[in-house]
Amino acid sequence: MNTVTLLQVPHLVIGSGCRTQCAQYLASRGVRRAFLVAPPFGVAHAQELLAGVDAVEVESSIEAEPTVAGFQRILARAQSFQPDAVIGFGGGSAIDVAKLVAALLSGEQHIHQVFGIGLLQGRTPLLVAIPTTAGTGAEVSPNAILLDEADSLKKGVVSPFLVPDAAFVDAELTLSVPPAVTAATGLDALTHCIEAYTNRFAHPVVDVWALEGICLIASTLEEAVHTPSSLVAREKMMLGSLYGGLCLGPVNTAAVHALSYPLGGAFHIPHGHANAILLPHVMHFNLSAAPERFAAVALALGAEQQATAHATALAGTATLWKLIGATGLEMRLSALGVDASQTAWLAAAGLGVTRLMKNNPREMNQKDAERIFASAFCGVPA
Repeated sequence: MNTVTLLQVPHLVIGSGCRTQCAQYLASRGVRRAFLVAPPFGVAHAQELLAGVDAVEVESSIEAEPTVAGFQRILARAQSFQPDAVIGFGGGSAIDVAKLVAALLSGEQHIHQVFGIGLLQGRTPLLVAIPTTAGTGAEVSPNAILLDEADSLKKGVVSPFLVPDAAFVDAELTLSVPPAVTAATGLDALTHCIEAYTNRFAHPVVDVWALEGICLIASTLEEAVHTPSSLVAREKMMLGSLYGGLCLGPVNTAAVHALSYPLGGAFHIPHGHANAILLPHVMHFNLSAAPERFAAVALALGAEQQATAHATALAGTATLWKLIGATGLEMRLSALGVDASQTAWLAAAGLGVTRLMKNNPREMNQKDAERIFASAFCGVPA
């Protein structure tokens, strides 16, 4: 059994309507100055949750794929304000930026010094996360991602100091999320769970979250996309996303995420959508390395048991294709502005994300990665 470390949010509140408890929590911690990171559509809603805070500075110019330059500008503004709490309200982009603002507020470290694992020296202000999408699980993870424009590549910071002090996971906040975003973020969460369960460092404790997350998302995503007002569906998706987020710290993800980073960095394909496109292709590549694990994933996805583990795993990839198809999400890289001539560069860049590639259950080389991108370019099942 592998050794894992569980980094848990000390104050985690889950349930429809629970966001209203945020103000009470901030008051109990003596917060007087809060720096709020939120998308424009969420600012008014988020400010209602900060009643009682003496001064609130709002940062709403959040990029869909936050860049190092954009983060530096936001950090400078926060340093001028000197908050005692940083609040991330929104999807993964807003929460990741808030986490890094809180961690680097003191100015003792630069963002380029902390890309990687365990390089942050500490965090002073209180950090609170309130997710508005069922996808990244950023509210409970020790990870944050930025796009480094110099390399056209997304880079991660992984540290215990990025785990929020409090998170309020309220499915009501996702009721207005558009279908395409619901699909992409939901498939991002599904990818977290699948890659956590099947990677080299999988652990029995994390397996429980991962398999339950797969079951919840696979059985609910289509309803959440096509009946967005269903609070029951939204609650199940939010819980599945939370489980996926809890998997990220102990075992993290693998080749799907690694290969998706250059798609986001160079072609600005949203993170969840990039993962959705690559997931079935990478699953097909990996299943021979861990057929029993992928068979369990297949059953959690809703596939029928077959005569062998390998056959069941293959049925799982077919079930996944059907699920993704039901969301209406575009699965061809060629339709999203990706140049086929960039396949070799995409493969090399993805393989370079070694902190994730080392987790993959099957060794992947340049030609393997190029074949995966070639399949994804056409959107053809392997």
